[in-house]
Amino acid sequence: MIIDTHVHIGTGLGFHMTEDDVLYSLDKYGIDYAIVSNTEVASHDHERNPIPKELQKSQIECLERSIKFAKENPNKIGIMHWVKPMEDITAELRNLIESNLDIIKALKFHPYHAGCAFTSEKSRKYIDLAAEYNLPVVSHTGTGYDDNPMRLFEMAKIYTKTPFVMVHLGLGSDNKEAIELCSKRDNLYGDTTWVSTKSALEFIKKCGDDRLLFGSDSPIDGKDTYLNNGKGDRSLYQEYWGEFKTEISKETYDKIMYKNAVNLFKINL
Repeated sequence: MIIDTHVHIGTGLGFHMTEDDVLYSLDKYGIDYAIVSNTEVASHDHERNPIPKELQKSQIECLERSIKFAKENPNKIGIMHWVKPMEDITAELRNLIESNLDIIKALKFHPYHAGCAFTSEKSRKYIDLAAEYNLPVVSHTGTGYDDNPMRLFEMAKIYTKTPFVMVHLGLGSDNKEAIELCSKRDNLYGDTTWVSTKSALEFIKKCGDDRLLFGSDSPIDGKDTYLNNGKGDRSLYQEYWGEFKTEISKETYDKIMYKNAVNLFKINL
C-alpha cells in the first residue's frame, strides 16, 4: 500500500494540475490514497511578488473545490486545507472546516507563496485554528527565513501537542538542518517530497521510522510525475519504490509509505 501525503490540484504559478491528472496518476502508479491541497490559494508568485488581486482566489473557493474532489472520490482522496494567512478566519471558513473534518486531514502552509513567515501573527492564527480542531500542521520548508525549518521548530516548541510536518525537509538544502531539528522534537515530522533517499535514510537513523511520510508534489511535473521529471529523466520516486525498499526493513518501509500517514492523519481505509 502507498499513501501520497503531498498531492496538488490547481492552475497558476506556471502549473496546471487537474483532478483527472491526479486520478490518472494514482491509478497508473498504484497509489492507494492521496492527500490533496489546492495551489490556487497562493498570494505571491515565484519571485515573491504579490499576485494581482483580480487573479487571486479566496481560500473558501479553493477549499470548496478540494472538498468536492474528495467527496467524489471517497476512500481515495483526503485533503489539506491550504490556508491564506492574509485572510481572516471567518465563520464561513469555520463552518466549512467543521462540517468536513472527516475529509480534511490537516492545515497546509506555504510561507514562500504566502509572503509571510511561518511564525508571523498572520500564520499563527491558523496554527491556533489547527490546534483547536486537533489537526496536524503541514508546511513547505525551504532555505529562506520565512519558510526555514527553524520556523517550524520554533512553533513546535510552543504548540507541543500539535504535529508539524516539514515538507521537503528544507527544499534546496542538504536536509541536514531539518533532520537535526526533527530529532529534537517528537512533534516534528518530515516528508519525502524532493528529498533524496540518502537523506531519508539519514532521517530514519537520527529520528526513527515513525515520523517520515511519503510525499511527491504530484502532478507538478505532469501526470507521470511518479515516472519522470517532465523532461524524461527518471523520477526520484522510482528510487523510493525500488532501491530504497532494499535498504530498509519491510516494517520500516511500510511505515514510511503508508502506516505513518494513517496514524498521523487518521485515515480510515
